[in-house]
Amino acid sequence: MHAISDSYNANGYVVLKKFFSAHELKALHECVSTFHELWLIDNADFYQQRAINSAYLSSTKYLNTAQRSELFAFVSSHKIMRLAHQVLQGNFAFLNTQLFFDPANSTQKNYWHRDAQYHLTLEQQKAMLTQPDVVHFRVPLVDEPGLELVPGSHKRWDSKEELDVRLERNGKTHPEPLSSGHVQALDAGDLMIFSANLIHRGLYSKTNNRLAFDFLFCPNDIKYAEFIDSDCLPTHEQLDNLEAPQVFKNAIDLKARM
Repeated sequence: MHAISDSYNANGYVVLKKFFSAHELKALHECVSTFHELWLIDNADFYQQRAINSAYLSSTKYLNTAQRSELFAFVSSHKIMRLAHQVLQGNFAFLNTQLFFDPANSTQKNYWHRDAQYHLTLEQQKAMLTQPDVVHFRVPLVDEPGLELVPGSHKRWDSKEELDVRLERNGKTHPEPLSSGHVQALDAGDLMIFSANLIHRGLYSKTNNRLAFDFLFCPNDIKYAEFIDSDCLPTHEQLDNLEAPQVFKNAIDLKARM
C-alpha cells in the first residue's frame, strides 16, 4: 500500500486501473447522467459557448434524496477512505464534486492550468506548493483520453516554458504542448487521484461522450470553508447511513465555524 502514497508524493497523481466494477458504477452513472441531462437544459447557452464541466452534483437542485444519498455513499465508502488516508496529510474534509465532459464545439482547445490560478496570485500559488494538497478523485464513467499532466509539478514551481504557456505570456498560448507533459489515458472503472496543484489539462474525446466524475477533498482548515456549499452536504439522517461519514462531518463543521 505504501506504493500508492509513494507514487502520489513523487508524481502528484496515481492511477488504479479497474478499481471499480461495472456493478459498483451503475448507480453512480445513473445519478451523474440525470444531473447532466438536467444541467444541460438549464445551461444550454453556456454549454454551446464554452462549458467543459459542471459542479455541485450533490446539491438539492437536480437530484432527489435517494440519488444524493448514492453520491454521498460512494464518496465516503471504506474503499475510498482507505486510499484517501494514504494520499492526504492529516485530517481532511469533503470539498465539492465536479463533472467533466466534452465541449459542444469540437474545435475548442483545452488548456494547461493549476486549479488555484483562478483565485490566487502567483505568490500565493507558489506558497500552496508547500502546503497540504487539495486532491481530486476522478472516476471516468466511459473510456476516455484522460489527462495530460506534468509529473511532480505539485511540489515545484513552473519552468519558464510551463509558466509562459500556462499564463499565455511571451507569445505562448495555453493549449500548446509542453515538453514536460505526460498523457494518462483512463478507462471506465479506473480511479485517478491527483493534486489540484499539478499543472494539467483535460483531453477531450472524439466521440463527445466523455463523462468523468470528480470529488475533491481538502485539508480540514477553515480557509477552505468558503468553497464548500452547505446545500451539497448530507443531512444528519443521511450521515447516519454512511460507512465513513467523518469527511462530511468535517465539512459541516468548517461551514459552521465561518
